[in-house]
Amino acid sequence: MDITKLIGDLGFPIVVTLIMIYKVDVKLDEILKEIRELKNNKE
Repeated sequence: MDITKLIGDLGFPIVVTLIMIYKVDVKLDEILKEIRELKNNKE
């Protein structure tokens, strides 16, 4: 993924927003995995 090309096509604020959304999404995924593991350990 070429970030400079994305910025040129979409504009800087949109690219920053997309990156933030992506990072939040990855974090949520990690948190959900941890919660599932904790539930499995309790059973």
